[in-house]
Amino acid sequence: MVSRIIRLIFPGTVFLMCYFVTLFRVKTCYYSQMAQDSDRKEVGRTGEDIAAEYLRGKGYKLIEKNYRRKWGEIDIIAEKAGIVRFVEVKAVSRENPVFRPEELLHRTKLSKVARTAALYMDEKRDKREYQIDAVTVVMDQTKRIARCQLFEQVLEESF
Repeated sequence: MVSRIIRLIFPGTVFLMCYFVTLFRVKTCYYSQMAQDSDRKEVGRTGEDIAAEYLRGKGYKLIEKNYRRKWGEIDIIAEKAGIVRFVEVKAVSRENPVFRPEELLHRTKLSKVARTAALYMDEKRDKREYQIDAVTVVMDQTKRIARCQLFEQVLEESF
């Protein structure tokens, strides 16, 4: 009823009000998306820290974390039994019966990790064997516990 009165009195006003409401909704969605991205990055960082401790506990020696170059990024670089391990970490903040975090390990991403690993080995002039591994982390933030799973040699190719 109020919108009819406004429309009758100020025909252009309703359009402008709808336009601004639409803009506000878009901005609201944008800001909530930014908040989700920030939360996702925080989950990722926490997951990487948990994965690093998990690997230490399994006898891995951590070499480097968050190795970044313009062509790719490696979450964790570690060494065990003379083999350099390039580890991709996938973390989720809650248990989800619909999907598992290992389903987020896409071949294209792992291939990019493999290319970055090869460039890392060239850059360091390291002639040791290396492989691509993955760790999935499922966190329960309310209980402050996490479950980790290690997947070794996730790409069929050996290096």
